[in-house]
Amino acid sequence: MRLAAMFCSVVLVCGTTCLRAGDWPAFRGPNGDGIANDEKAPTTWNSTQNVRWSTSLPRPGNGSPIVIAGRVFVTSAEDVEGRRRSLYCLDRQRGVVKWVRTVELGKTLPTHQTNPYGGSTPVSDGMRVVVWHASAGLHCYDVTGNPLWSRDLGEFRHMWGYGTSPIIYQDRVILFSGPGKRIFVGAYRLSDGKTLWETEEQQEGDGEHNAAGHYMGSWSTPVLAEVESKTRVVVMLPTRIGAFSPENGELVWSCDGLRHERGDLAYSSPVIAGDLCFVTGGYRGPAMTVRLDGLGDVTRTGRLWRVENNPQNIGSGVYVSGMVYRPNADKRHSLQCIEIETGKIRWSASGAGHWGSVVMAGGLLYATDQQGSTVVFRPNPDQYEEVANNPLGEPSNSTPAISKGHLYIRTAAHLFCIGH
Repeated sequence: MRLAAMFCSVVLVCGTTCLRAGDWPAFRGPNGDGIANDEKAPTTWNSTQNVRWSTSLPRPGNGSPIVIAGRVFVTSAEDVEGRRRSLYCLDRQRGVVKWVRTVELGKTLPTHQTNPYGGSTPVSDGMRVVVWHASAGLHCYDVTGNPLWSRDLGEFRHMWGYGTSPIIYQDRVILFSGPGKRIFVGAYRLSDGKTLWETEEQQEGDGEHNAAGHYMGSWSTPVLAEVESKTRVVVMLPTRIGAFSPENGELVWSCDGLRHERGDLAYSSPVIAGDLCFVTGGYRGPAMTVRLDGLGDVTRTGRLWRVENNPQNIGSGVYVSGMVYRPNADKRHSLQCIEIETGKIRWSASGAGHWGSVVMAGGLLYATDQQGSTVVFRPNPDQYEEVANNPLGEPSNSTPAISKGHLYIRTAAHLFCIGH
């Protein structure tokens, strides 16, 4: 008991300073924006060249790796039915599996063939790692694999499976649960998993179809935004954007506009740019930019623009100097450059299509396509400027992690470390 108390007090004192320079502790990096601060990464490789190591994973999955404390963490199912869901810990230098923690679910829940079980990305404060296995629970371990706590948050049933990831803010884990019949944004104490608050989102429909019979659901991971010295948790809910207080779960403002004629859907995460928030709805849904400093319903007062139809979008973009560089699953518009204040598309580039998100290091953008090739390109608002295209020869729907000069890429069969 004394050791446990000492462990908890140390973590609470050091907070996010337990993370080391170069760590990639969450989905889309340390700030959730896809940017590796003061980092460079390799620009050329293939399946045999400039690969430090590759390690087999038991099943395909769309979850992405994180890198902290000399370790790489990634999720995977152990079986095709998704009844055994695991968190893998690998040595970052050699790719050797250090430990595996598996939880069991007593039944098979539906998912889509393009979204195998293992669709969530873990998160860490540098001393603990938290993973969400959807209906199989929210679990916390120390970095050496000792179980600290677990929470059963209910069943999340959807024909397309699950995919949101937890984030950490100060002393709490924040999770947007779902999709399913009940969805909510919740905060859980990092030290013991105690519920601090849960704010439920009212839905019209059964979680899979809305009242009009169209598809519905959100797989969006929340992001944190600083607004007038206050932190907000910004979430793409199925029909709207919501900004919540991380302290008590209060909905500070919301903006309608994600609903469209094909459904109420969100796949990617919000892109934060100063006092602006850019989002794109799922299933060729609307794109829009909203001001972050509003209160209440800001649909009329805070929304700068809204474009109804867009390419199919699943991965999240990166903001650079007034532009959002967005990946799309649409092969004709695989990558796009969009003015955040106007919605004007500056250019589109064709390619294999992306489910993973764009990341940035050393002034260059990286995007891994569904064929497992990572394109490296410059954030040029005037034209698509490709630097390199690097094939691994295996499909991928995940987002690379960048840490200390290395890229970590999850494919359908392996986890790769790229770089010398």
